[in-house]
Amino acid sequence: QDGYQTGILRKATIDEDGYVYGVYSNGQVEAFYQVVLADFPNYYGLSNVGDNNYIETLQSGQPIEGIPRSGKLGSINSSALEMSNVDLAGEFVKMITFQRSFQANTRVIKASDEMLTELINLKR
Repeated sequence: QDGYQTGILRKATIDEDGYVYGVYSNGQVEAFYQVVLADFPNYYGLSNVGDNNYIETLQSGQPIEGIPRSGKLGSINSSALEMSNVDLAGEFVKMITFQRSFQANTRVIKASDEMLTELINLKR
């Protein structure tokens, strides 16, 4: 045999430089490709298309592409979640809904407590 035994892709990992590696069951690691990042001259000119996704517009200017950790571009932090990925409007709606449900449940408990108090008073 003049090579490695057959391996099955087990997982993919990404390093800070944006390289995506495949880890195989036979212990081999292979680089597949490198992620490219883009910077814009005017961030405020980007158009929001929903779900924290933006597209370029004439006001944003053309994207300046490059590899991570080059120029003004940052690095990639694998398995991390940015705070900006949270939809604040949706989270506020959920919070208000839960709060109102809690208030309604509190009223039910208060009403049942008053009924039990009256029942106890009737028995006396």
